[in-house]
Amino acid sequence: MATATKAKKKTVRLASGRKRARQDVLLNAANTALRSRFRTVIKNVQKAVAGGDKAKATELFKSAQGVIDSIADKGIFHKNKAARHKSRLVAKLKGMTA
Repeated sequence: MATATKAKKKTVRLASGRKRARQDVLLNAANTALRSRFRTVIKNVQKAVAGGDKAKATELFKSAQGVIDSIADKGIFHKNKAARHKSRLVAKLKGMTA
């Protein structure tokens, strides 16, 4: 048997397992969307900082805080990771005035 062939995924026999597999597809899609939103709000703040627009960057950061916190509360990312990202964004915002 060749190693290059993909392993065939086994189908679940139990009804509860089939339901779990169906739910996992939806949960995976929801989590992926939230992770994407997390990255997008961070990039938006970073672009505003790079552009030198402090008012816009501050406004975007305020909205980003809610998104970052909600994702941490849902357990998609650890709370420390969320705090680290917020801290770095605040440091960039404060660095704009200096």
